Amino acid sequence: MALNLSSGALIVLQRRYLKKDEQGNVIETPDEMFRRVAGNIAGAEGLYDRSLVKKYGEEFYGLLSRLEFLPNSPTLMNAGRRLQQLAACFVLPVGDSLDSIFDSVKNTAIIHQSGGGTGFSFSRLRPSTDIVSSTGGTASGPVSFMRVFNAATEAIKQGGTRRGANMGILRVDHPDIISFITVKDDPAEFVNFNLSVAVTDSFMEALEKGSDYPLINPRTGKAAGYMSAREVFDRIVESAWKSGEPGVIFIDRINKANPTPHIGSFEATNPCGEQPLLDYEPCNLGSINLGKILKRGAKGWEIDKDKLEYTVRLAVRFLDDVIDMSKYPTREIDAMAKANRKIGLGVMGFADMLVRLREPYAGERSFGIAEEVMGLISRIGRDESRRLAEAKGPFPNIKGSVFDRPGVRPVRNSTVTTIAPTGTLSIIAGCSSGIEPFYSLSYTRQVLNGVKIPEVNPLVAEVAGEEGFYSDNLVDFITRGGEIRERKDVPARIKDIFVTAFDVPPEGHIRMQAAFQKHTDNAVSKTINLPPGALPDDVKQAYLLAYRLGCKGVTVYRSGTRAEQVLTCKSPLYC
Repeated sequence: MALNLSSGALIVLQRRYLKKDEQGNVIETPDEMFRRVAGNIAGAEGLYDRSLVKKYGEEFYGLLSRLEFLPNSPTLMNAGRRLQQLAACFVLPVGDSLDSIFDSVKNTAIIHQSGGGTGFSFSRLRPSTDIVSSTGGTASGPVSFMRVFNAATEAIKQGGTRRGANMGILRVDHPDIISFITVKDDPAEFVNFNLSVAVTDSFMEALEKGSDYPLINPRTGKAAGYMSAREVFDRIVESAWKSGEPGVIFIDRINKANPTPHIGSFEATNPCGEQPLLDYEPCNLGSINLGKILKRGAKGWEIDKDKLEYTVRLAVRFLDDVIDMSKYPTREIDAMAKANRKIGLGVMGFADMLVRLREPYAGERSFGIAEEVMGLISRIGRDESRRLAEAKGPFPNIKGSVFDRPGVRPVRNSTVTTIAPTGTLSIIAGCSSGIEPFYSLSYTRQVLNGVKIPEVNPLVAEVAGEEGFYSDNLVDFITRGGEIRERKDVPARIKDIFVTAFDVPPEGHIRMQAAFQKHTDNAVSKTINLPPGALPDDVKQAYLLAYRLGCKGVTVYRSGTRAEQVLTCKSPLYC
């Protein structure tokens, strides 16, 4: 079938995803890539019923080639090829010993070479002022050892299929928390890491009361001092305002949603924060393109619920099959993957969907649409997981899990839903990323070692044509960075639906994240984009609102605070 791929999609596919010969020449078409991936993943059906392999090979191919659903990048890259490592993200333990630390460094290198990302909690490491009994010296502390991981990532990133990505997390009650919070005030530090503070409920209570809270030495489990919760929180806010980091994750809230508490507690997430994982646990993610889950009704576009159900059920089966087909980097990871069978089905193209429905992003109705759509995906996805459990068996760790209760039907997967950022996947699919609003209607996207892709939102021309005000002059105006609100030929109600990230107040971003979180098993990747003139108090209020509304974490980014950023808009109002 003919694929509808943009020039940007072709660049990304040729540079990163398609097969190459030994000389680096592309020897695979995008259609052949989708055939390769679909056929390989459908092979998992043969473990249970060989008669289903061909059927699902064709259905998976249709789903991928129509760009209605795409799995995470390692699956597109590696399925049906030598590596066969298909999971997107992993969490590795970092224990308080050199053996544990350097075992994790080694495993990180292996994972990054295969296209996966890694998350770590450094909270088990003794603080920098602590004693090392074997030598009588003082400990290096978490931040010092994080530099080892950062250097390892820097050394191997050229040999892998994509740049390695890490998440570093430290509990807010660790004695070294201030040095962790402020380390990225120097932009040269930890360029291969995202950082998040694991904030506890007791810290938030101390913050509300204006009281001190204890810092706990992880080696002894005893208080090593006290700090003002408000002072620490203000330091988090100030650093995030300066550099976009650290983000925060609400670690106790995350653990309250842990489906397998008998196996372990969550300490860390994947690099973008949306996937809490246990030690050695991987997860494979995939996203439905909501812009394609629509149909024409009597009053214009409407959500096609039948198509959504078909897509969700097939995507859940696909992601479950990925678990069986993946070749994992270590035995421990292989065991955890197959014991918990965690998957993360999410969405992209939500902003596209809203435009076609003629609803403004962060308008009052948009939050209801978010809850409705994600509620359907969650309900149907969990039901499909139950059907798969009946056909293929439940996940092995189900005994002792939250699903091990009288009257509860077994499920195949311990989690089903996650909202990922879908960076390059949304380029391939030609849609808006994740649940984000449009960054701008015309911008330059930097990908793949400095390659810059100019992009103009195609919905401007589409909507202008449908509404009868299309002109080449309008499209050219937007392409050159003009603001649609300045055009007299565009109706006011249409101007309202082309909301961009900086038009949305922080509260609107947070409310949208919270709306999706209500129906998401894992967590939600969402950036709270702020204009350059935003104040530290804007960051503070965003963090506090995210906690009040039930989010599991939050990330802010004030435009212009990093030397390199993925998206650069052309509008002089914000750049």
